[in-house]
Amino acid sequence: MGKKQNYMNYRSITGFIFAIALCITLNSQAVEAKTVKVTMHAIETAVDIDNSGTKYDAWTFGGAIPGPVVRVKEGDLVDFTLINDKKNGNSHSMDFHAANVDVLDEFSPVKPGDSKHFKFQANSPGVFMYHCGAANMAQHITKGMFGIIIVDPKEGYSKAYPKPDREYVLIQSQYFKDSGDAMAIVNNVGWTNSLINGKIFHYDPLHSKGLANALESKPGERVRIFFVNANVNEPVALHPIAGIWERVYLNGNPKNIIHGMATINVAVSEALTVDIVSPSGRTTNNAIVDHTMKAALRGAITVLTNSPDADPKMGKGDKILPR
Repeated sequence: MGKKQNYMNYRSITGFIFAIALCITLNSQAVEAKTVKVTMHAIETAVDIDNSGTKYDAWTFGGAIPGPVVRVKEGDLVDFTLINDKKNGNSHSMDFHAANVDVLDEFSPVKPGDSKHFKFQANSPGVFMYHCGAANMAQHITKGMFGIIIVDPKEGYSKAYPKPDREYVLIQSQYFKDSGDAMAIVNNVGWTNSLINGKIFHYDPLHSKGLANALESKPGERVRIFFVNANVNEPVALHPIAGIWERVYLNGNPKNIIHGMATINVAVSEALTVDIVSPSGRTTNNAIVDHTMKAALRGAITVLTNSPDADPKMGKGDKILPR
């Protein structure tokens, strides 16, 4: 009886310790997850569409193309509010590709002067497009109502998903000079240029007609790019000239990894994460392009300069989407 009783006591104590450990683990996970409040204003305003200051009558989230970067951690609760300014002439809405909700409820249009509030759990790690879904959706996206939400994995960095030295957001979109013709946009008629983060040849000093700055890193650094194809009609063949994508994470999910890609196809509205590592010990340059030449030569070229003199602030903090 003594040995049996001791064994039973041992099992009870072990079970008790396990229960405590489980509670601590669950509580720590609950603490890690947090509520992230995000408020955006739909603003219809003129913006620069190139580096020369050419103006474009845009519809925006926050007054710029693209909208602000939203960054949360897997498991976080996104508490979102869209305010459609009363000066606007159109209804607008928000469609987060990272959200699992009701399209007829959370994503419904908001009239000028009204607002919309909803919440969703960011349960899938990766990178996702967000955009206005009000009719005509193609027109609202083309006008500039799009952006990116980054959902960092809850486990953080790992061998499969190493910490980068720098990060950049690149969002490609189509420019239609006559954006008032919604059906022409749907039919891909009148597309004249490609935009990177809202401008033609935004980060390309070689082809830009105005002052343009290149993206920067130091030789040998791991540069991580969060890419979104915000075109309304055209896929993207994403390629780093004079380089190779060291790693590609489909949809930005660390579990969806491909190694050593020269070009990766990105469907309309799709997002992904790509890493590039430049040679150490020398200054080099990469041209990140849409290898579909009709897009590249219309503005979809981004220069990445890898130099010892790289600005230490570029590609970090609020400099991951240079304006």
